[in-house]
Amino acid sequence: MLVLPRVDMKKVLYLLLIAGALTLGALNYHFILFDDGIKILRKTEVTFEDTFVDARGAKKLQLLFKPALIKAGIKEMLDIK
Repeated sequence: MLVLPRVDMKKVLYLLLIAGALTLGALNYHFILFDDGIKILRKTEVTFEDTFVDARGAKKLQLLFKPALIKAGIKEMLDIK
């Protein structure tokens, strides 16, 4: 006979809530890593595309070639006219 361990439903519920919150954050925000820290920019569309972006060093120029980031306002964040 197979005996399964007991599962505490409160722990399962907490894990589901945390996973849901992380998923909603990934769908609604761009997390951009700059040399001086992380900046958060609200997305204009609900998608997983460009959720985490590395913009350290010379990689900042690559941000200007991503339409989703331009719509979200990366030019204003970088003070580019």
